[in-house]
Amino acid sequence: MAATLRIATRKSPLALWQTEHVAARLRQAHPGLAVELLPLSTRGDVVLDRSLAAIGGKGLFLKELEEAMQDGRADLAVHSLKDVPMQLDPGFALAAILARANPYDAFVSDRFADFDELPQRAVVGTSSLRRHAQIRALRPDLQVRDLRGNVNTRLAKLDGGEYDAIILACAGLERLGFHQRIRAQLAPPRFLPAVAQGAIAIEVREGDAEVAALCAALHDVETALRVRAERAMNLELHGSCQVPIAGFATLADGELHLRALVGDTVTGEMLRAEARAAAADPEALGRAVAAQLRALGADRLLHTAH
Repeated sequence: MAATLRIATRKSPLALWQTEHVAARLRQAHPGLAVELLPLSTRGDVVLDRSLAAIGGKGLFLKELEEAMQDGRADLAVHSLKDVPMQLDPGFALAAILARANPYDAFVSDRFADFDELPQRAVVGTSSLRRHAQIRALRPDLQVRDLRGNVNTRLAKLDGGEYDAIILACAGLERLGFHQRIRAQLAPPRFLPAVAQGAIAIEVREGDAEVAALCAALHDVETALRVRAERAMNLELHGSCQVPIAGFATLADGELHLRALVGDTVTGEMLRAEARAAAADPEALGRAVAAQLRALGADRLLHTAH
């Protein structure tokens, strides 16, 4: 085992917070272990003048970090699990999924207390097609405009008057100490979050048993069961951030409950499905809910989104 464990991370404040959190947890779990951060810029961080969907999706946040692992500069990488493709490239594996933080979306505004207070034709900022589709379904009168950049940049654009409100992830705001900026939570069943939103994942080289074993101490079984169901649904629908899909699973008394939707950002059409099953096979539940959505016509909407 190398004397020092090196973690590849994006340079954004939120990514650095998440990676520092993982580093601290690893040091706590393994006293004497030295952990260093390797901050990197990814294409997803650099190209900010176009939407993520237009430049290829959230996988753009992983490539440079995976290259650092491949060439030996890093031993692992830390990601927001919602940014991780449903299938990793060959040679990589997820070694741990941490306990999920607040999974919901946040309504953030300097002038309005919640989503329903927005006046006709108000301007709402989001970079997410999933959020866009749900806004369109609930309030077709609103103007949805693209919003890119890190959390601080997005808040500055709101404060500068470019938007009447913006939608961000509660987890990101809370991790960065912006709890007070959350005017309201957009929660199920009315508003569904991104698949795996609020969960942090640790990616390692496939077959690197020593590093995987160190990371396993941080793995949260309940979160993993929930996000496995969500990701299986997304995978079955060939979903990415280039299509408006949402999914959210809860676990109680050994039973998973998965809600999911597919939307259309233009028409506001929304297809919803849900199911319950024993937690023993989360992927089967995900596939079952995907099949329901397909039966309702999801393929038509997803094809249109492409």
